[in-house]
Amino acid sequence: MKTGILFDLDGTLLSTLEDLTDAVNYTLRFYNCPERTIEEVRTFVGNGAELLIRRALPGKPTDPTVSEALATYQSYYATHSQIKTRPYDGILQALEEIRKEFPIAVVSNKPDIATKPLCAEYFGADIYALGESADCPRKPAPDMVRKAMAAIGVEKCIYVGDSEVDVLTAKNAGVPCLSVLWGFRDKACLIEHGGSHFCENPKNLLSALKEMV
Repeated sequence: MKTGILFDLDGTLLSTLEDLTDAVNYTLRFYNCPERTIEEVRTFVGNGAELLIRRALPGKPTDPTVSEALATYQSYYATHSQIKTRPYDGILQALEEIRKEFPIAVVSNKPDIATKPLCAEYFGADIYALGESADCPRKPAPDMVRKAMAAIGVEKCIYVGDSEVDVLTAKNAGVPCLSVLWGFRDKACLIEHGGSHFCENPKNLLSALKEMV
């Protein structure tokens, strides 16, 4: 039975935190709200754009509505998602090796309209990439994982991610999770939420995956 490898995007394949922070702070400035540090935004990401904005707003009566701020954020990020974003060192080489042995896909809580062009830009137009959309519940619900598995024609998979959301997503989908340690969460956080398989460097991704198959 063929095994697929499904990847989270932000914090796993792409270093996106600077562009995300810039988009959040553009939105906050637009509504005269105090800006957030990059470390604050690091703790806000992982559950989709709406919750990112909800967490970033200061929680005062003068705040815009979440829907207003989210629209401003998404409009800005749509044209500024590739300013500082880049693949983590060694990721492109690791993916090239993995694709020789496994079907792969990307499953992200980033909006689908941002996920697809980013993946096409960095990983090729042929990669199956699925982002958050209205017709499929976002992670940690298992729906996106199952949809991606069907799309690439596999009945089992390993989910690779960098956050507690990814650990829980894999658990809900009934698949193993490989947690990478170069992303948005540290090892202690991942262990606290049930992480049990770890990879410290992209050059070890293929060997770590083979140990789990």
